[in-house]
Amino acid sequence: MEMVRKALVDGMIRETDTAVVVYDLDRLEAGVAELAAAFGPQTLAAVAVKANPLPPVLAFLWGLGAGAEAASLPELHLALAAGVPAGRIVFDSPAKTADELRLALTLGVWVNADNLEEVARLDTLAASLGRPPEAGLRVNPQVGLGRIKATSVAGRYSKFGVPLEKRREIKAAFARHPWLTGLHVHVGSQGCPLDLLVAGVGAVYDLALEIDREQGPGRVRRLDIGGGLPATYRENDSPPTPAAYAAALATRCPGIFSGDRELVTEFGRWLHAPAAVAISRVEYVKRQRGHRTAVLHLGADMFVRECYNPKSWSHRVAVLTADGLEKTGEKSAWHLAGPLCFSGDFPVWRVRLPDIDEGDLLVIRDVGAYTLSMWSRYNSRQMPRVLAVRDGRFSVLRERESPDDVVRFWRGEAETWRRP
Repeated sequence: MEMVRKALVDGMIRETDTAVVVYDLDRLEAGVAELAAAFGPQTLAAVAVKANPLPPVLAFLWGLGAGAEAASLPELHLALAAGVPAGRIVFDSPAKTADELRLALTLGVWVNADNLEEVARLDTLAASLGRPPEAGLRVNPQVGLGRIKATSVAGRYSKFGVPLEKRREIKAAFARHPWLTGLHVHVGSQGCPLDLLVAGVGAVYDLALEIDREQGPGRVRRLDIGGGLPATYRENDSPPTPAAYAAALATRCPGIFSGDRELVTEFGRWLHAPAAVAISRVEYVKRQRGHRTAVLHLGADMFVRECYNPKSWSHRVAVLTADGLEKTGEKSAWHLAGPLCFSGDFPVWRVRLPDIDEGDLLVIRDVGAYTLSMWSRYNSRQMPRVLAVRDGRFSVLRERESPDDVVRFWRGEAETWRRP
């Protein structure tokens, strides 16, 4: 935990910071390089904005050659504000409005239509704008669910995409709309094994070959295989690497890396999760028969899934002294309690750690994805200071919120509000 100690020595973790998040940009760069080595530098790595929407991080990724996958209008604007060119952004969402689609078409953003009704809407908008869309169609491969139902989207039913069983309607849409030139598939995230991911991509790859045979070579010019590679959260986790995934795809889908089609990935969790740690001061230690509890300044505000579904989501943790030295000694079972007013606010329940004292620092690993982006406003707590470290030097990505910032959030821009 040398990084935490250095942040303390450099004064980047201040006495007023009850919690801090630190992103390792070197680790993030290494992840982008690993994706490029596995899938080829010509593949567009459209990193999922929802995993980590911090604009400086999006800008850093664009500087490394990555693009962005946006799943809402604000995520689209976040990517643009970070400097990502419109042509390197993929716009996914099951609920795109006509105005959102009009903006995407005007900017030249690639749109993955979620359903056939959206395809029809795109066609109408294209006629009114006098320009064809850059667009593909999301298909649910219907290959099954992974270990975590809430993050699996390729069952017989899914709210996402057109089910593969509607093959005839999908092919008819391609025949009717020459501008429809891509297919999009996403099987799920965390809990989806390699064979399930490969089966999903393989099913849609076969559909692309079928459309090409029937409607002409190169009819499907872009294949977006989504994300889905799991991250390592537990000591015994051994998720597949990007290289293993690419090798399995090459076996199942000969020609997928031939360059005949543009290839797009949408990895978020695998890339971001291992690149950050969260650090919280231990405010109190509570002991009663059979239980030891350390009260932290981060809970379900940052770790929503972990608190509500602890069987599926967990993190590795370490305890440090106030000056950043890792504590050792005999380990006991500890509960790590968050600061929120409900009984389920435990980011980690029953973890074996050395003895914890008030004022210690609790470090939670692998928090770079789907943590800050899922920040809850329950109890109106302040979002913590967010740091980046690059080549051993620290910078501030986002300053800690003040109480006034939180008041402004809830008040919004309404000028008519007056204190009673």
